[in-house]
Amino acid sequence: MDAKLNRRQFLRAMAVVGGSTLIVACGAQATSQPTAEPTAAAPAATEAPAATVAPTVVMEPTKTSVIDVTYWGSFSGGLGEAEKAMVDSFNASQSNVKVNYQFQGNYEETAQKLTAALQAKQTPDISLLSDVWWFKFYVAGALQPVKDLMAAAKVDTTDYVDSLINEGTRKGDIHWTPFARSTPLFYYNKDMFAAAGLPDRGPKTWAELAEWAPKLMKLPIMAQPTPDAAATTPVPTIAPDTKLMAFAHPNSASYVAWLFQGVIWQHGGHYSDPDFTIRIQEENGVRAGKFYQDSVLKDKWAYNAKDIGADFLNGLTATTMASTGGLKGFEKNAKFKVGTAFLPEVDQFGCPTGGAGLAILAGLPAEKQQAAMQYIAYATSPEGTTTWSQATGYMPVRKSAVESDVMKQYFAASPNAKTAVDQLAKTQPQDSARVFIPGGDQIIGKGLERIMIGAEDVATVWADVKMTLEETGAPIKEAMKAIEG
Repeated sequence: MDAKLNRRQFLRAMAVVGGSTLIVACGAQATSQPTAEPTAAAPAATEAPAATVAPTVVMEPTKTSVIDVTYWGSFSGGLGEAEKAMVDSFNASQSNVKVNYQFQGNYEETAQKLTAALQAKQTPDISLLSDVWWFKFYVAGALQPVKDLMAAAKVDTTDYVDSLINEGTRKGDIHWTPFARSTPLFYYNKDMFAAAGLPDRGPKTWAELAEWAPKLMKLPIMAQPTPDAAATTPVPTIAPDTKLMAFAHPNSASYVAWLFQGVIWQHGGHYSDPDFTIRIQEENGVRAGKFYQDSVLKDKWAYNAKDIGADFLNGLTATTMASTGGLKGFEKNAKFKVGTAFLPEVDQFGCPTGGAGLAILAGLPAEKQQAAMQYIAYATSPEGTTTWSQATGYMPVRKSAVESDVMKQYFAASPNAKTAVDQLAKTQPQDSARVFIPGGDQIIGKGLERIMIGAEDVATVWADVKMTLEETGAPIKEAMKAIEG
């Protein structure tokens, strides 16, 4: 039987977890930007928008017996249940392939386990890999090129959003297929903006936000009701003298370097060039770092939060930057109206892509490769990405999905979701220093903590970061020469 994305099957699987909680998008146990997303409750299955039935995808495996495929996932909470629901829907749609879903922990834990599995020669067949981890396995020769598999499966690779499919393409072949892809969004509390007499829109520039900050910070902390027992968003103990802040930065554990990527571009700087030439220490990089430092220590309209999602939902900050994948959780759990906007500008616009994709492990028998591709084609089909996007908040990865009547109707009813897709056209892939150098994100993030929390000199910190990135990146540069010439 041909694999079709049947909406009833997907919703039936979702109904099983309708009461579960959802760590949305890149949540603390889910992705590469953990607390850049809120912890949130899953939308009920009956709330999922309608999706059309998928066309036939990929050729059938040659054997008549069922082929088992092991899939390693990295999403927890309700989002993990949504991921499993996709797997269950696929399994119910045909009788030739059975995908066995196995949760491995967050992105880092999945990558660590996959490293160990490669050494033990006991790998899964498919793995979800984040934007900062897939390249490590590509360089190690552990990922199967899938261009020919896609062609055999009649997958139209030109229908994937160009910027997203290109990120996983090396030497003319695809090694990482876009699935749960995101960008940062600017989120704001519409009720606070109205109370402060501000326009119902995001600031066009960071300077404009700084001008608005005093009005926002004069507002009292808006009391939040205690969530029910099933809620996962923590309610902080608020001291009587707690002051409402205009903006919340995450810490390095919450991948502040992902959000700062766009900010350094906005200042005309870069982390690095594609060839790993490090540029973070240059004048514009220092200027961007000084902006972050001043927002916290000098101008004091921003602060470093342990959990920006929880603080935003609990009314401790009026605005923040977080993943597009956090939208569903914010809208579900907020006791106020949530607004979204493009990221503010400085000298120019800057916003990176992020999130995760699917990869097939190298060395599988041909029938396993075909079976694995059958699932990837299903999950990332126009109908699959439509269903996934509407259920989770991640962006559709197929052009035809974005342009479909189903998504147009969804965007009309959910304008916040349209912000992400509109902004996607202006995004760019991240600098190699963060996504290709092992640990690059944390090296930069720890530097930002030294700047914002430790009040260290920006130029001195970035000089140290440059040296560390160069030392850590040297083996990757050598490996790339061997692989790509």
